[in-house]
Amino acid sequence: MQETLNVPPLHTPQSMSWIRRFFHFFKTPEGRRTIIGYLFIMPFILGVLIWVVYPAGMAAWLSLNQWNLITPPKFVGLDNFKTMFADKLFWQSLKVTFLYTFVSVPSGLVISFLMALLINTKVRGLALFRTIYYLPSIVPAVANAVLWAWIFNTDFGLLNALLNYLQIPKVAWLQQPEWALPALILMSLWSVGSTMIIFLAGLQGIDDVYYEAAKIDGAGSWQQLINITIPMMSSIIFFNLILGVIGSFQVFTAGYLITSGGPQNATLFYVLYLYRMAFTNLKMGYAAAMSWVLFFIIMVFTAIIFKTVGKRVYYQE
Repeated sequence: MQETLNVPPLHTPQSMSWIRRFFHFFKTPEGRRTIIGYLFIMPFILGVLIWVVYPAGMAAWLSLNQWNLITPPKFVGLDNFKTMFADKLFWQSLKVTFLYTFVSVPSGLVISFLMALLINTKVRGLALFRTIYYLPSIVPAVANAVLWAWIFNTDFGLLNALLNYLQIPKVAWLQQPEWALPALILMSLWSVGSTMIIFLAGLQGIDDVYYEAAKIDGAGSWQQLINITIPMMSSIIFFNLILGVIGSFQVFTAGYLITSGGPQNATLFYVLYLYRMAFTNLKMGYAAAMSWVLFFIIMVFTAIIFKTVGKRVYYQE
């Protein structure tokens, strides 16, 4: 007699139970809303996984390898990090980026805040002034670099023409190491329009009741600014500070297009040096290690800002 084979069923009661629960949950209004919600956020989740998580993981793996885009990667452990910390140009790029951040970010915040206060007043032609102040922030980066390269030109630049009119000697803005970085910092203040718009939105969200009560108590404009406007705007200032610090550590275009990191590496920004290591010297592992060091630097700075400045932020309920 032929022996009967005991073949397990394709769907066991245990495997069917979660399927039944899923379809039962899907039939409920709450389940349908949940599924539809996940479907709507799925493009964002896939984007994060494909364009953030996967590249970050690959960069972490490459930081432990030596790879020149041609030959297969060779595992070297922590050699890239050891070489980095002994590299003088690495420390120079870090120094340049720190100086740029510590000067350009506070200056940009102050100027954009003052501009927002200026265009928050009721004057004739206010829409035109807002457009003029915001327009430089939407100029393409390459066009912006070409414009400022002409402004800083030693022989026929607009800035030296103004100095000549004031009978001040010309300055080789982009040829002297002591002036190159301040010139790029000055250039960064040209594009504070986007920060100004955020400040303007915050200013218009402050209720006039506070100012009316302050006027009744005899407070002047300066007292209203210090005791009402700045405290009420502290969350907006904090937000722009975080974005400014993160953006300043990633500055690249100005140093690449205008000065190419010179003169004498005076404008060798961190990301510019990372780009050179990756696509000029073909040291992809070294560049990946630099990218992870930059990530930790930004994370530490952000944490410090949250720990110090974040405690002084006022959030209106």
